[in-house]
Amino acid sequence: MGRSRSSREHVLDHLTQLRRLPLGGGPSDSFRERLRAELVSRPPRPDPASPGAAAPSAARRRLPWPSQLLTFGMAGVMMAAAFTTCRTVPGDALYPLKRAAESTLVRLSHDDVERGERELVSARTRAAEVAKLLRSSGAGQLVTETLREMERSTRAGVSRLKRVSPRSPEIIRFARDQRDVVEPMLARLAEAHQDQASGYLDYIEGLAAPPG
Repeated sequence: MGRSRSSREHVLDHLTQLRRLPLGGGPSDSFRERLRAELVSRPPRPDPASPGAAAPSAARRRLPWPSQLLTFGMAGVMMAAAFTTCRTVPGDALYPLKRAAESTLVRLSHDDVERGERELVSARTRAAEVAKLLRSSGAGQLVTETLREMERSTRAGVSRLKRVSPRSPEIIRFARDQRDVVEPMLARLAEAHQDQASGYLDYIEGLAAPPG
């Protein structure tokens, strides 16, 4: 009973620390080290198939509830880390993981339509990141790079979708939505960034025009 209660308290302590994590960051080094140490210290379970090993009884085929709770706690940590990663912006420590996940999804696409649509999702994400970067000072170079990546993803996605359907409704819808996001930023952008954004708006304006 004492061991079960101790395991439960450890899990609850992990979950409490997880709730206190700031958005845009990740678990602290000390938290990760504690979790790793506890996992390493757990004795290995005997292999039921090895010679001399006793067949597990029906009662032990399921993990004891403290172990199940620990598993759920670890899953919660992973889900929270994934959620936090998705909310990062350029300059954050976990931002490269977000970009790597996006690139993996694009590479795993099985045709031009799926790949093109995922590229446009990335372009929308870059626009949202620019909006967040404008709220902080000293993000000039990050804004430049993010605007550049937004246009690259847009052109890549549009090019792939046009191979299948030159007047794809998805392209028109994307262009109109993206214009509504980027256009209001112009007044808040530095002069160099305004040139970037204006060039981008000129490009998508032609995509948003209804078929002639």
